Amino acid sequence: MSRFGFLPYLLGVCLLFLAGCKKESAGAASGEQKEGIIALNGAGATFPYPLYSKWMAEYNRQHPNVRINYQSIGSGGGIRQIVAQTVDFGATDSPMKEDEAKGAARILHVPTTIGAVVITYNLPEVKTTLKLTQEALSGIFMGDIKKWNDPKLTASNPGVALPNKTISVVYRTDGSGTTAVFTDYLAKISPAFKEKVGAGKSVKWPVGLGAKGNEGVTGQVKTTPGAIGYVEIAYALQNKMPVSSIRNKAGQFIEPKIDSITAAAAGVEMPDTLYTSIADPDGESAYPIAAYTYILVYEDTKDPTKGEALAKFLWWAAHDGQQFAAALHYAPLPVKVIAQIEERLKGLRSGDKKFLSGA
Repeated sequence: MSRFGFLPYLLGVCLLFLAGCKKESAGAASGEQKEGIIALNGAGATFPYPLYSKWMAEYNRQHPNVRINYQSIGSGGGIRQIVAQTVDFGATDSPMKEDEAKGAARILHVPTTIGAVVITYNLPEVKTTLKLTQEALSGIFMGDIKKWNDPKLTASNPGVALPNKTISVVYRTDGSGTTAVFTDYLAKISPAFKEKVGAGKSVKWPVGLGAKGNEGVTGQVKTTPGAIGYVEIAYALQNKMPVSSIRNKAGQFIEPKIDSITAAAAGVEMPDTLYTSIADPDGESAYPIAAYTYILVYEDTKDPTKGEALAKFLWWAAHDGQQFAAALHYAPLPVKVIAQIEERLKGLRSGDKKFLSGA
């Protein structure tokens, strides 16, 4: 074949190849459309991230057509993104305030689990669990207690040789539900802390080093001798870091366990808003720095397909999903609260269409 005859032949082969690729691409696109992939995007609290990751992977295993992407960027970021309507759902440990929801579509809170904020520290020379009173804890984070062998610490840890070492406080720098939970507790137990520092997702700490996210605080404490910080319990335990026991309102030193976290919620009635504080609760066995965490959803969703998929996922999380909580150090929701969640989810809609009318 001459080179002049070969050129048309080569052109024909290329055209056939491109046609085949186009057909294959169209077939793939058609297959994806038939498969009906629903992608949900959410963002927010780092506090529940270990559990949410497990839930989303398990739900996708059971419902392959639903893919949920969640970015743990902090509660403040989750609130901002759902208000801006750049995500399908948000997540927060600190309930939204009226000024945060200003100008937004109606956004509802759905409790998902109960977790604990724990005090973790870097004192390898201390082999027993550190006991902290309310006065000692607030004093440390206000910068009034500067050494590990301060009398307010040694008094509650008899027989423990606390070192003459400077305390390095580590706190969250991002808008954080974990910070909101912890400062809510500190403001309840210490009038001085309430007046000088206050409570919220972001506060001006009088002392310490900042880090981003529960991951950042965990890492900073782990690599800083003499450090102390506050994190969601799963982050400390998964990194094999010690956690202190905290003296509760009843005067008992309580470690953060599933039973003690559950006890914190047991004596607190959940209002119709479906959000409440359970910090510093009554009860001898209650761990004092516990909190509900919430998914934020639009009451009226623009995209009915996504809205229905999210409502069904949240229904699953409130029921089947609870079995995964304890293994990741979260407490399952109380039965009464689950009944309240059911009613809330049945009200989610797109226009006049309710997603779970048959549930």
